[in-house]
Amino acid sequence: MKVTVVIDNCVPPSAARPFVGEHGLSLLVEHQGARILFDTGQSGAVVHNLGLLGVPPASLDMLVLSHGHYDHTGGLAAVLQHAGRPLPVYAHRSVLKPRISTAGGRRPVGIPFRAPELGALGAQWRFTDRPVELLPGLWHSGEIPRRTRHEEGDQSLLAGDGDGPFHPDLVEDDSALFLAGEGGLCVVGGCAHAGVINTVRHGLEVTGRSRLDAWIGGTHLGPLAPDQQGTTLDQLLELAPARIAANHCTGFAMMAVLRERLGPRFVPAFVGTALEVGTS
Repeated sequence: MKVTVVIDNCVPPSAARPFVGEHGLSLLVEHQGARILFDTGQSGAVVHNLGLLGVPPASLDMLVLSHGHYDHTGGLAAVLQHAGRPLPVYAHRSVLKPRISTAGGRRPVGIPFRAPELGALGAQWRFTDRPVELLPGLWHSGEIPRRTRHEEGDQSLLAGDGDGPFHPDLVEDDSALFLAGEGGLCVVGGCAHAGVINTVRHGLEVTGRSRLDAWIGGTHLGPLAPDQQGTTLDQLLELAPARIAANHCTGFAMMAVLRERLGPRFVPAFVGTALEVGTS
């Protein structure tokens, strides 16, 4: 399986093409001849970067949304418009909830579109809260069970139900892709609001693998309290992954810690980074 970073917060100085970076995430997953766009960043920049990669939206086979925050879903309308045809969109049904953040002031952070608008553009919703095998050996996680005590999530996030009041958001729609690779489990993650360790444990159960081979994507370690960061890192290292390619909500400070503790097994997954995973 090949994973290419289409949108991230950062474009490396060595980038050979004029990519656009923004606070957001989008990953192109290519597996068994199919192209899956996992998240869409926060704007139409995703279409620009896909073009530079030689991947027109019309060549995509499906879209997967990790969760319903604007920096992962804001480019969805642009991708659908440029695809010019209906595309299946896999997500948890809570992806469309209204959401706000209270960090640094009250502001909306949910998906910036309504379901009918996206449907008119060709979104064919495939809502699921249970694991679904999208392609042989490649799974959509469905809802991720919260089992660890230390992965408490982000207390600044709130969600609403229709026109009702906002309440603490567990981001129950947080999801990932799991590849049952030859070398073990490979996780493609969005923000890991369910927790990195919860996500990995769920992935091991879904795929029947016994070890973590690779993690690619956001980890949400950056905004967490220091004790939660430390506990998660310790447990992640105990899993002995062959590669961690982190970006987006991981934050520079935590990326530096990961590099220090993992050495060459850590990869900063900026825009344009391409990784082959799933082989021993």
